[in-house]
Amino acid sequence: MKRFFRFIFFTSLVILIFWLGKQYGSKSVNQSILSNSLIVKEIAELASLDVQGVANIKRSNIEEDGTWTSNMKKAFLENTIWVSVPYEAKYGVDVSEKNFHITLSDKKIMVKLPEPHLLSYELKVDKMETANRKGWLLFQDDETYTDVQKKLYQTSREQLENNQLYLTQSKDKITKIIKQYYQPFLADHQLEITFDNKAYNTLK
Repeated sequence: MKRFFRFIFFTSLVILIFWLGKQYGSKSVNQSILSNSLIVKEIAELASLDVQGVANIKRSNIEEDGTWTSNMKKAFLENTIWVSVPYEAKYGVDVSEKNFHITLSDKKIMVKLPEPHLLSYELKVDKMETANRKGWLLFQDDETYTDVQKKLYQTSREQLENNQLYLTQSKDKITKIIKQYYQPFLADHQLEITFDNKAYNTLK
């Protein structure tokens, strides 16, 4: 919620500055908008992508091959566990003086940003669903559940860290919002946004 109000505040500030520039025809005010790296930095950081989903894992010591030995093992020694947990992930950029820069020329605005990455990942353990199937000779083992949950967190987080679809969507969202900020100047300027020095969706 705090991030939302910060975003509203900076958006209102941008509108106010631009309105003052139009009212008084001040070229210096417009130049200030173009080069105000603090506002663009805040915009980039607040333009995070929220993703929700469900992480699942199954661990079993049984191979479902239908053989006699597998069926016997299934009856007496099976240890199969399912765990399903909703998650919430956030993608975006960590902006610092080293990886963020705005360069202006007469006809071009260049915004340099770092690559987006997974900023946070949380398993909603209060909504976790579990199931197990055990053979007659086995007893409940809470440590097994703990081990499976750890494995679920590690594997699901790694998958999200390398999810190119979400990383691309994060770039798209950041690019779109920065373009909206600079929209009043795109009639006579070209906007170029780069992530780790690689141009992304050059906008005019």
